[in-house]
Amino acid sequence: MSNFSISGNIADIHSRRIFPGAVEVENGKIKSIIENDNSYSNFIIPGFIDSHIHIESSMLAPSEFAREAVKKGTVATVSDPHEIANVCGMDGIEFMLENAKSTPFKFFFGAPSCVPATTFETAGAEITAADIDVLLSKPEIKYLSEMMNYPGVLYEFPDVMAKLDIAKKAGKPIDGHAPGLKGEQAMKYISAGISTDHECFSLEEAFDKINYGMKVLIREGSAAKNFETLKTLISTHTNDVMLCSDDKHPDDLIVSHIDDLVKRAINDGTDFFDIMQATVINPINHYNLEVGMLRVGDYADFIVVDDLKNFNIQQTYINGTKVAEMGNSLIPSVNINPINQFNCEMKTADDFKISAQDKQIRIIEALEGQLITNQLIEDALIVDNFYEADISRDILKISVINRYNNAKPAVGFIKNFGLKKGALAGSIGHDSHNIIAVGTSDEMLAKAVNMIIESKGGIVAVDESEAKLLELPIAGLMSTEPAAEVARKYQEIDKKAKELGSSLRAPFMTLSFMALLVIPSVKLSDLGLFDGTDFQFINVAV
Repeated sequence: MSNFSISGNIADIHSRRIFPGAVEVENGKIKSIIENDNSYSNFIIPGFIDSHIHIESSMLAPSEFAREAVKKGTVATVSDPHEIANVCGMDGIEFMLENAKSTPFKFFFGAPSCVPATTFETAGAEITAADIDVLLSKPEIKYLSEMMNYPGVLYEFPDVMAKLDIAKKAGKPIDGHAPGLKGEQAMKYISAGISTDHECFSLEEAFDKINYGMKVLIREGSAAKNFETLKTLISTHTNDVMLCSDDKHPDDLIVSHIDDLVKRAINDGTDFFDIMQATVINPINHYNLEVGMLRVGDYADFIVVDDLKNFNIQQTYINGTKVAEMGNSLIPSVNINPINQFNCEMKTADDFKISAQDKQIRIIEALEGQLITNQLIEDALIVDNFYEADISRDILKISVINRYNNAKPAVGFIKNFGLKKGALAGSIGHDSHNIIAVGTSDEMLAKAVNMIIESKGGIVAVDESEAKLLELPIAGLMSTEPAAEVARKYQEIDKKAKELGSSLRAPFMTLSFMALLVIPSVKLSDLGLFDGTDFQFINVAV
């Protein structure tokens, strides 16, 4: 931690003015900001904050995520570790906390509120109300993370209300997760003390939630993209919005992070200070984060950019330490000892057969750029009294396989993946992270799934002659390798998926959400096809 002075056009986001001057840093904090009459081409602005992200979705350990994010001007994240918690429980959360401490990056973690997310799937662990109490007593745990069990809030389930009460007593904010909730139901959900939501996919829904006192986190991830729909809120409801990724795959992270949203907003005519309010001030104030806002006495967390249009990041500082310069990370890699839980036997093609009943079947319709799905009912292709994938109509088989115990796979049908041959599979299946696969035949499903079982975690694209695998030894969710290498391997697998015929922009990200039961309207768990609107299992056959 060195003492230094840096000059440029300084953005004072509280007084909403920019002036030439020098920032003097001493012992990791800003000692003084002195205005002068010099002319500068560069700009010094506060560092960006991702107000809601699951680090696990980057397929990187926190220490490797940090090395990449600082290149994009990100200095902090509000991170929900519920992905690894669903696999490894409290040990998984501890892994994230300890690995994060090995880097100067500012990770602020939440206490996962819904592990497992529902009782309608098999998870690797449970986080109880007593565990929540322990976690929220830690200063580094800043909030109760997203309360996905909104029916539990609406109907006041005792275990759900106990977790909310613990957070309130601890004086820590509660994150929400209530896609499509409006009107009286939204009001009741919010009145339970839930303060944010990152699931809004319409302005009407966002207005409703803001009017009832909620902060809306505008999400732009690798699968769910709501920025274009909601970006006007930055200007119209400046104090009530933040920006987040939620889930960011490695190939996207090496290209951009929150910096891209800032750039897009500015180029669309959004006021610079409004976007900085949403990106910096709001998350710091809402979550009580120890992050500087470029004021005297603040932590020296700021970035240097070439101008306020292109936003090319020249330098990033955290606590007065330069952590990135001209696209290069200055944070060293650390040794990572993986943690995991994987216990199931290899599968055969027969495990994926479904005996035909009625002529029509229920089909999950995956939607580009959305986590929500539709339910379709169509005639089935029946061969020898078994339901089969119908490639000509893009009706493929989808399966979720319990990775924690040996059990028969759950199998259903899905549309819009577009595969003409082969199969895709992965151990990233939100939120319980069982194995999830989509394929054109039972044989291809078995081949893909068995590669995941054999490697104890990863993502794979296979056909008759070739297989592309990215191993994920940390909980079946994250790699121990650097971002560039993970991104390269991921891009190869993504390319293979598209060669197999997938028309989705991010097929593996979309696939990973097809087991997320708390997002309507129909999904698949390891226990069967599930109606996410009525919260009950349904049959594949109509």
